[in-house]
Amino acid sequence: MTPTQPIKALFLDIGGVLLTNGWDRHARRRAAELFNLDYAQLDERHHLTFDTYESGKLSLDDYLKRIVFYEKRPFTPAEFSQFIMEQSQPYPDMIELMRQLKQIYGLRLVAVNNEGSEINRYRIRQFGLDTVFDAFVSSCYVHLRKPDVDLFRMALDIAQVEPEHVVYVDDRLMFVQVAQTLGMHCLHHTGYESTKKRMADLGLSLNNE
Repeated sequence: MTPTQPIKALFLDIGGVLLTNGWDRHARRRAAELFNLDYAQLDERHHLTFDTYESGKLSLDDYLKRIVFYEKRPFTPAEFSQFIMEQSQPYPDMIELMRQLKQIYGLRLVAVNNEGSEINRYRIRQFGLDTVFDAFVSSCYVHLRKPDVDLFRMALDIAQVEPEHVVYVDDRLMFVQVAQTLGMHCLHHTGYESTKKRMADLGLSLNNE
């Protein structure tokens, strides 16, 4: 159903929506296999400190010191960091969809994502996200992480829009549910076709469709 208020902005998660996740459990398992690490230990250390890294309170080097380089390794931090960056891949159809909707409807696009600074910066540059988004309300910059509702409030303030004028898209259902409490139109992203259809239901369809 088309909303009664016009949509003025899209708030988008990045990992799982426009790109693959930057450093998820699957990537950590691949890293454990490639670098011959104990995956259970790597994963436990990751969960104990990753929130601090994503909140912008820890550098990638210091994060890696805590989860990998707390003892001598036969590989370097630079090699491990490069592996992390190489895990990111784009979803070109989703990027193009959002780019076209922005152009057609004059929308403001704001990234609302949890990500560490170095990974976030690499992904923005590598995949040209700075040509898609108008602002990045990323956890590493604002020192808040989803599902903290204050992160969504900050995004609304930065975009200067009311919640009823916003569509928020995320692949994490909990984050969608939290954003809904503020009155935004929220889409739980599970794939390109379903998100495209739900965008059209909100009045945001491509001109030729």
